[in-house]
Amino acid sequence: MKYITIGNIKIEVEHKDIKNLHLSVYPPNGYVRIAAPCKLDLDTIRIYALSKLDWIKKQQTKFIEQERETEREYLNRETHLYKGERYLLRISENNKTNSVNIEHDALVVYVRGKKEGKNIQSIIEGWYRQELKKSAEPLIKKWENIIGVKVNEFSIRKMKTRWGSCDIKTGKIGLNIELIKKPIDCLEYIIVHEIIHLFERTHNHNFTAYMNKYLPQWKEIRTELNKLPLSPQIWKY
Repeated sequence: MKYITIGNIKIEVEHKDIKNLHLSVYPPNGYVRIAAPCKLDLDTIRIYALSKLDWIKKQQTKFIEQERETEREYLNRETHLYKGERYLLRISENNKTNSVNIEHDALVVYVRGKKEGKNIQSIIEGWYRQELKKSAEPLIKKWENIIGVKVNEFSIRKMKTRWGSCDIKTGKIGLNIELIKKPIDCLEYIIVHEIIHLFERTHNHNFTAYMNKYLPQWKEIRTELNKLPLSPQIWKY
């Protein structure tokens, strides 16, 4: 991987088989990346980055100032997020099997064996993964039919710098496990975003036009998603 440095900003440069330059600034700390056509040299890319310096700094400031979730210790009465709502953690011993239920305003973890934080964390994360899969499956089917594109497979992963991913060659999309903590419209926005990437690789004018066509309110949802607290366990380098 190649890099250029402007002042105290280090920028990753990846040469790809594309026609135009694409600049991205990623949470949580404003990591900067440029995808560039293979024919462009680093000096030309540096000039482009300098022209975008004010925008880069603005995006970095936004991410740095964004609210963070506090580190979770997985103790009773600690708050945890699920589909945009806050629930109080309640840990209960269970002689049968580990499980998680939403009961009124509580996220109840039934645990067999040790009630240590790491064990509780593992149980909750496993439940988050199952819940995200259950929520994502019908939304993917819905948008496959609307857009007319087939998703061959989807996976749920921990991602450091993005909410979703798309592999055009295999027809697979990936979803960040953190999405189960966000309102359902945020999950739907990411699914639509990644499905459109299956036939429109970059965030060009065509991509924006498709987003406007299929999900007219996508910019408002994106703003909502980017204002929500970031998890300290996922969103760090």
